[in-house]
Amino acid sequence: MHAAGPRAASASRRKPGQGSCSRELSRAEAIIPILPTLKARTEFLAVRGGRRSSTPAFLIEMRERPMMPGHGDGPRFGFTITKKLGNAVTRNRIRRRLKAAFAAGAVGAEASCDYVIVARRTALDRPYALLLEDVTRALAALRGSNKRGPPVETRSAPRTADGKKGSA
Repeated sequence: MHAAGPRAASASRRKPGQGSCSRELSRAEAIIPILPTLKARTEFLAVRGGRRSSTPAFLIEMRERPMMPGHGDGPRFGFTITKKLGNAVTRNRIRRRLKAAFAAGAVGAEASCDYVIVARRTALDRPYALLLEDVTRALAALRGSNKRGPPVETRSAPRTADGKKGSA
């Protein structure tokens, strides 16, 4: 017999919706929304070269995805946490913090876009309230960069006939 005893074995055979354990899970699921994520490397690579925004805790890239059957209409998020940031425990903690922040702040994300978030070390120690502000600011910056017109060329000093700066 296992050290956990017969009670633990019968608990694992419960049907979904039975017992106090599943009641706790349903409450937790109501509090923490599920964040649609990018899984395959090709999905991450498809976002490369899109619009970017940078915060102290992460870099975010966004690219609009073509409408394809079988893909959801909502935004999808991919998280990149490199080994340079620390061991597995540290990386997973950063990933969980960023996922929670984006789940709470994903209201500002565009529906038909994919996002890749590249974590920075400060995401580990940054207060959660500031992390939420970073998410809001980054998503707003990505939305705003879509609405800008063509860049305006400005010159600080007039150019001479030969193309050099100086007085005319």
